Amino acid sequence: MTLPPAGVAGYITDPPVINAATLANATPRQRRKDARPQELLAAAVDLFVEKGFAATRSEEVAARAGVAKGTLYRYYPSKEELFKAVVHENLGVHIAESAALAAQYQGSIAELLAQMMQAWWAKVGEGNAGGISKIMLVEARNFPELAQFYVDEVIAPSKALLGGLVERGIRAGEFREVPIEATVHMLIAPMLHLMLHEHSFGEYDVCAPSMGAAQMLEAQMSLLLHGLLARPG
Repeated sequence: MTLPPAGVAGYITDPPVINAATLANATPRQRRKDARPQELLAAAVDLFVEKGFAATRSEEVAARAGVAKGTLYRYYPSKEELFKAVVHENLGVHIAESAALAAQYQGSIAELLAQMMQAWWAKVGEGNAGGISKIMLVEARNFPELAQFYVDEVIAPSKALLGGLVERGIRAGEFREVPIEATVHMLIAPMLHLMLHEHSFGEYDVCAPSMGAAQMLEAQMSLLLHGLLARPG
């Protein structure tokens, strides 16, 4: 499988195809009901990033989404379940999509890794979803069940995906022999650093980088990937 015209970013960030006939036949009430889970998740991610998990109350999420608290509980019975849904929708889904693409991809692994990281940044890092990582770093020890869910939903599949791609690059002779686990951590570190910066010191001009976050990520990935190549050029 080769990349679509828009590259990996296009594959990952294209909106889902909507069944126009089904949508046209649905009543306004049904359309509103179908959209409600996404509205609740959008309100939740904004509030979680603004206030943190512990400080956010379920009734605040309901109010931000414009629904009664009972409506929120109908979809998400607890704040913990709501947070898990936020993590899955904003992070887990995109990792799974990337893994599906990578499994069929044929071509330069370095190119795939570079485009995949840029696509992840465009979909996750540039919005509030990037703040979820900061929440977990700050609050994970206080909420071990959520921490374990985050490991299973985000950290483990991300490491497996990136590690598998590095191994493929080595087997194909594109990458030199490198320690897989250390390389995966190096690939993750630039994006994680940028997300933490954006959601902590990003608003202070004195800390602002001289280039945009996407450009900085591209430069960092270029350095890393050239270091991986069997014959740097």
